[in-house]
Amino acid sequence: MGTPTLGRHLLLIGLRASGKSTLGRALARALGGVAFVDLDDRTRAALGAPSVRAAFEHAGESGFRAAEAAELRRALAEPSQVLALGGGTPTAPGAEALIAEARREGRAFVVFLDLPVEVLAERLRAHEGDRPSLTGRGVVAEIVDLALARRPRYAALADLRLFEPLDEASLVSIITSQVGSASSADADAKP
Repeated sequence: MGTPTLGRHLLLIGLRASGKSTLGRALARALGGVAFVDLDDRTRAALGAPSVRAAFEHAGESGFRAAEAAELRRALAEPSQVLALGGGTPTAPGAEALIAEARREGRAFVVFLDLPVEVLAERLRAHEGDRPSLTGRGVVAEIVDLALARRPRYAALADLRLFEPLDEASLVSIITSQVGSASSADADAKP
């Protein structure tokens, strides 16, 4: 059997610290070196900011989300690639509809990395990165509220929902075996 290829966009969604960017790079390599896009990086660059936090602070949440939706639209118009969406991308104006349309038309396969809140909080404590606080309480303190607010939306958009933190090789194997499937039926994976 040859190297898997990508016939549609592979979108990774999930809360912050769910591993979308790291996994996205590994998936792009596993899929024969297809392009990888970190939507946070593209949005930051589009806003001319040195970091996501600076872009968020400079443009405000509404300006950042508008730029994020515009970058998502651009990325979905490009040849098939692996896209790691920002944690809040599906909440950006029009983004949820863009994702749902691409999925419905068979142009995108959406993977929801739905890790336990405890795992996300531990990762955020270890490496907060340049993530902006959305509530003013800090990125670790607000993760439970973000999970409650966002999980139903993410689940509704997903073709595949992964609940457990697995090693990178296992995640790549699970996702690459699913992304080639012609079926758009929802699948939940729990080891």
